[in-house]
Amino acid sequence: MTVSVKDVAARAGVSVGTVSNVLNRPEKVNETTARRVHDAIADLGFVRNDAARQLREGRSRSIGLVVLDVANPFFTDLARGAENRAAENGLSVLLGNSDENDEREKAYLELFEEQRVHGVLISPRGEVDESFERIRRRGTPIVLVDRDGTEHGLSSVALDDVAGGYLAVSHLIASGRRRIAFVGGPVSIRQVSDRLAGARKAAAEHPEVTLDIILADSLSVLAGRAVGEELRERPEGDRPDAVFAANDLLAIGILQALVMLGHVRVPEDIALIGYDDISFSATAVIPLSSVRQPSELIGYTAVDLLMREAEQRGDYAPEHVVFQPELVVRASTVSPEGGREGAAAAEALPAAH
Repeated sequence: MTVSVKDVAARAGVSVGTVSNVLNRPEKVNETTARRVHDAIADLGFVRNDAARQLREGRSRSIGLVVLDVANPFFTDLARGAENRAAENGLSVLLGNSDENDEREKAYLELFEEQRVHGVLISPRGEVDESFERIRRRGTPIVLVDRDGTEHGLSSVALDDVAGGYLAVSHLIASGRRRIAFVGGPVSIRQVSDRLAGARKAAAEHPEVTLDIILADSLSVLAGRAVGEELRERPEGDRPDAVFAANDLLAIGILQALVMLGHVRVPEDIALIGYDDISFSATAVIPLSSVRQPSELIGYTAVDLLMREAEQRGDYAPEHVVFQPELVVRASTVSPEGGREGAAAAEALPAAH
């Protein structure tokens, strides 16, 4: 049998209004009365009807978060930052994994809107279209995470990925590499295309440098391993002398194929740099150089933007926070013999811009 608020009120010897105040406005109830109500709730096993409360208030105390790949530690850390900040505001986070699939992304957006969430944080797979703005106009705030929303009238928190790609390839060039491969895909993911744009910009500043584009099926370890196996089987003269992978998962897969499953030395034969600086990067069999994103801070900041929009509603002007990337140099791009030279080259890199 379902226990109602009336049952709790009868057990505690108080009015229904007092029970409601204990649940929603506890500061209005004295400590002794509140204790009787909580004892009655525990005795009867009462569970509040949150759906009914949502209908009264117009929205829930949950935030929807849609990420590209929940298996990627970058998004796990981003979610942790969002969850920590949401908890500080009395909110919870509902996580949806689009798995780089447009239809799943659309389904999560529809579900979260139907659930009347407090707002939605989303890392879109493709281009941001009118559907995002329609959801916002209907009353559900949306903040783009890991994507700049300046062009779309939506608040956003992101890293300058063009600067990040520029930083990665500039480091490889400063370390003496000239035949560089970019590995990433699909390029319909904006983060991938921006990192490639930065890589091209850096390579274009050095006429002797070539940039080969190798498309991967996904941004996963297995996709990286497939690319690494293909590179490993090439004749030595046809291999690049450096690889910039669009994220660390790809880079780790490439590293496994080259070193653990093959005979190619990293960084002596091929220098390798990734992107995101996930926790696994520093502990890889050869510690991985990477471009660091402040993943938890991105999630934390996105919740702040969403809360401000939810409070101001129609008077809210979109905000845009763009963090700058940080180069983290480890053994995968600087050999022990060239450590001092490589470190000096890294320090001499132009500022990301």
